[in-house]
Amino acid sequence: MDKEPVIESSGNLFADLGFSPEESTLLAMRAELMARLRETIDERGWTQQEASKILGIGQSRVSDLVRGKWDKFSLDMLVTLATRAGKHVELAII
Repeated sequence: MDKEPVIESSGNLFADLGFSPEESTLLAMRAELMARLRETIDERGWTQQEASKILGIGQSRVSDLVRGKWDKFSLDMLVTLATRAGKHVELAII
């Protein structure tokens, strides 16, 4: 049986999936911010209700965040939520 070839990742899953360079960069940034926000919620032991008060969004939006529904959040909104959670967001251009 022939094995499928293994292709090394470029480091950006979205680029590997065929998204344009611009879109794959934005998607990767959104995914990273969402992951960090989920980590913050977990580390601080916030319930979804507590997180909704701190982040200034509805509990259903916190649920979307925790479940990784990245298509429901713009990059701007994720930066806003991270800031409300007390995080410092920086952009590094490499």
